[in-house]
Amino acid sequence: MHFISFYLELGFRHISDLAGYDHILFLIVLCAIYQLHQWKTLLVLVTAFTVGHSITLALTSFSVISIKSEVIEFLIPVTIIATAIHNLFIGSTFEISGHTRAYWMALFFGFIHGMGFANYFRALLIDETSIFIPLLGFNLGIELGQLLVVFLIVGVAYAFTNWLKMPQRDWNIFVSGGGFSLAVVLAIENRFW
Repeated sequence: MHFISFYLELGFRHISDLAGYDHILFLIVLCAIYQLHQWKTLLVLVTAFTVGHSITLALTSFSVISIKSEVIEFLIPVTIIATAIHNLFIGSTFEISGHTRAYWMALFFGFIHGMGFANYFRALLIDETSIFIPLLGFNLGIELGQLLVVFLIVGVAYAFTNWLKMPQRDWNIFVSGGGFSLAVVLAIENRFW
């Protein structure tokens, strides 16, 4: 019998594991251009990412789609690179009422990250005949981990931009530029050709 709490814990551990920092790095870069007072906008954006990775986590887990893990491990840092470039050169063009570029990017990049989560999830699956409860628990665990990461990122950003008086533009350049650099290294290390 599957216990949802077992998979909930596995999902939380997966997203919060510093050894798999690529997903955390994506969230850090995704949040870089937002300030605490924009929490509603950020929540909608992170929800778009969540919806995207939830869909592909389910589709990949049910074997509806399958992409080689080498390709996904290369594409994940590419999503970080693209998000950093967006932050540095295009900026925040996200509106809750409209379907703008940032929302669709987060949704699409969520699809890619969901495939990365699915490879880990399928390796841990105890019994493939009853996949719904483990999938639900694992996905909820990932979401709790993501919310914790986003909360910490926004808290650190608030400390730098309000207490230490770092301009938001400089914070964005520092975080997005650093994320870009790390992601380029990851992409080179994970190239599949």
